[in-house]
Amino acid sequence: MNDMTAVRVPVGRSVGTDPYEVLIGSRLWGSLAPLIGPQRRVAVVHSGAPAGAGQALGAELARQGYEATVVRVPSGEEAKRAEVATSCWQALGQAGFTRSDVIVGVGGGATTDLAGFVAATWLRGVRWIAVPTTLLAMVDAAVGGKTGINTAEGKNLVGAFHPPAGVLCDLAALDSLPVREYVSGLAEVIKAGFVADPAILELIEADAQGARTPAGPHTAELVQRAVRVKAEIVSADLRESGRREILNYGHTLGHAIERNERYTWRHGAAVGVGMMFAAELGRLTGRLDDATADRHRSVLESVGLPVTYRGDQWPRLLDAMRIDKKTRGDLLRLVVLDGLGKPSVLEGPDPDLLRAAYSQGVAGTAYAPKAEA
Repeated sequence: MNDMTAVRVPVGRSVGTDPYEVLIGSRLWGSLAPLIGPQRRVAVVHSGAPAGAGQALGAELARQGYEATVVRVPSGEEAKRAEVATSCWQALGQAGFTRSDVIVGVGGGATTDLAGFVAATWLRGVRWIAVPTTLLAMVDAAVGGKTGINTAEGKNLVGAFHPPAGVLCDLAALDSLPVREYVSGLAEVIKAGFVADPAILELIEADAQGARTPAGPHTAELVQRAVRVKAEIVSADLRESGRREILNYGHTLGHAIERNERYTWRHGAAVGVGMMFAAELGRLTGRLDDATADRHRSVLESVGLPVTYRGDQWPRLLDAMRIDKKTRGDLLRLVVLDGLGKPSVLEGPDPDLLRAAYSQGVAGTAYAPKAEA
């Protein structure tokens, strides 16, 4: 285990849930057994990526004396379907899983979202551990306790708040990621920079090409900073009743794009476009200065994230945004910036203002990298 950093997420102080740690470093599998504890029955839910990781982990746990059940699920957003959750419940039932047993989710954000949701719903809640293997999962999906699955009507509309017992971010897993997958995860890192930690933006601007690869000089620091941003926010607001909402910066339009593309777009690509929309909305409402609004485009483009989406899709996107989780009744709510590191919520914006922000800040012909690319 080399240079491990532990980021504590003290959610227990507000909701009666035990605090947990996000461990960041390399060769962290040795830290898994202490998190599992004395329980001997473990289910490893994995998507097969990185190659063989889930199966290998299951075999290692069995070697250590655990009764390991390995559950293979589809990759990407295909995992976040009710049918897949049902298959996981069936596997747990057949293995005789009780409330004292543990689920380990190994894979990208969709896999950890699913594993956490299965853990939250099996016997009304069992312990689970996240082992994220993508940048997106490490800095976002696996941290914070939000779990869920998708429906035909939208993303993450069915879910539960169920924090993990721990998170293992093994940076070595990033080495096998395709460039587009890694860059997709950078969108959530950049988001953390705009809403809370501008030092993240400075690190990327200092070496954009280095930021595009896990071999870059600042990878560990970028992950640590992004995780700390999320940990600090969710520890004070687990159930998204207040400040946690700012983590949705760029996500309202981003989720609408994902749905419009039937989840073939990478999440980070859609969120990147969503941040461009939010920046333009902030500019047009007089909340955000031109320099910070323009900085969105330069930072996103410097690492290869898309900044435009099809102009003719606005009516469909608006309809999708209206059923977003952040909407209250008929009141659309969007996270915008009042300045760098100063997020706020814009409620019930005028439709003409939304259309103008989309037209001026986003509308184009470019397509983002698709999930299968």
